[in-house]
Formats: sequence, structure tokens, C-alpha cells
Amino acid sequence: MAIRNRHEKWLLRAASVPMALLALSCIYPVFFTVNNALKTNKGYILDRFGVVDAPSLENFFAAWTRSHLGDYLLNSVTVTAGAVALLLLTSSMAGFALAMLRFPYRRALFIVILASLMIPVQVVLVPFYRTMLALDLINTRIGLIIAYTAFFLPFCVYLMTAFYSRLPRELVEAARMDGASLLQIWWNVMLPMGKPALLTLGILNTLYCWNDVLISLLVLQKERTVMVGIAALRGEYTTNVPLLCAGIALAAAPIIAIYIFFQRQIVDGIAVGAVKG
Repeated sequence: MAIRNRHEKWLLRAASVPMALLALSCIYPVFFTVNNALKTNKGYILDRFGVVDAPSLENFFAAWTRSHLGDYLLNSVTVTAGAVALLLLTSSMAGFALAMLRFPYRRALFIVILASLMIPVQVVLVPFYRTMLALDLINTRIGLIIAYTAFFLPFCVYLMTAFYSRLPRELVEAARMDGASLLQIWWNVMLPMGKPALLTLGILNTLYCWNDVLISLLVLQKERTVMVGIAALRGEYTTNVPLLCAGIALAAAPIIAIYIFFQRQIVDGIAVGAVKG
């Protein structure tokens, strides 16, 4: 027994080495960004990887004022909040219908939704842009909200369908016997019970929408989101790296805080889709 316990301890120690290296590879970019954001451009050129000697917040103020990150941040908050709300509403209703109701071609529709997850965004960019241009949705926040909803909805519907499929169908039948309509069943029964999956989807979609550059760059060509604004800090020939790092730190701070606060819900919610589809 003692030999077995000793063997297990050695296995755990051996497994902790690659895990520690993986954790270091994730933490170091954050340290590198914040450390260089506190340097001057001259200090960065003289010592790119050293720890900052005299920290300065000048780059953060410059990134916020000169680069208009305040306006870009407002655009990102508005678009992200609108897209996440629309995604949660539509995916919850679709997941309830696909999981609990019986109607023709239900399985075929679900397969089509799953198949759409395999289509890369880059494949449909040209027809997507032409459609947005024809609908006069270019350079509008509502256009970007609709675009995010269209691209991220298949995954949300899949996750909500998988979650609602785990619930007993007798709940819907009992509510129907009590005279409740489908909308009342969704609002009073399914929506409260789907809060864990909805919370996970809200966090994940917030991360997706906030960090997006490609779709936002196509739709909002005049008013930028914060990530597009950060990308614009790079010069054509030279780049003020400390200023760029300060912008990245400012843009990433809200998302890092959300992820740290809700990391348990994210992990729990991701496992929902693996249980039953």
C-alpha cells in the first residue's frame, strides 16, 4: 500500500511539471503586457524583457485620450450587451422548442444547426458583407449586433437544446394540463431552470463579442470597437510597443475580471453539452 501511494505521488509530481509550464505560458503574456505598458518607449528599446525600474502610467493616459479608447469602449459595451441579450433570448426559445416540442423536421433542423458550426467565418464573409450592405446595416451598431447574433447563434442553440433535453418532459406536460401556453411554459418554467446554461452562454458570448476584430472591422468601418481601436495603435513602419501594451491592458481588464469572477460557471456550463445532445 505504501509503495502504491508513493507511486501515485510521483505520478502527480510528474504531471504537475507540464501543467506548471502551461500555466506559466498563460501568465507570462499578461506580465509582459503590463510590465511593458509601464515603461517608456526608450526604456522598452533598451531592455525589452527586463522588469520596469520606474513605472509610469503615461502610456495608459495616452492610450485612453489620444487613441479615443473611451469612445471605442462605449461602442464595445453597447454592441456586446445587445448581442448577448439577443443571443440568450433567441437561443433559449429555440432550445426549448427543439428539446421539448414535437414538430415535423425537428431533428433535421437540429442537424442543420450543428452543421453550421463547421462553417468557418471567413468562407461567408463576401456574401455576408453584400447582405449587410444591401440592408444598409454597415456602420451601424444594430448591424453589428445582428451580425454577432447570426454567427454565434448555432452554438448557443446547441448548448441550450442539450441542457433542456436533460430536463423531464413531464414538466411541460403538467404545465399544459394546467392550461399554460407555450410562451408561459417557456417564461415561467424553462427559463428559470435554464439559468446555469444561460449564465455560461452570457459569459462566453461576452468574451467572443468583446474580443472580435474581423466582423467588427467589416461592419463598423467608421465607429470602431475597442479591439479594432487597439489594432489601429500599430504603426505602418514603427510601433510604440508600450503604448500598444497599455491599450491592450485597458481593453483586456474588464474581460479578465469577468472571467476570473465567473470561471466556475464557465467550466460547469461547458460540460452541459457533453452530457446529452
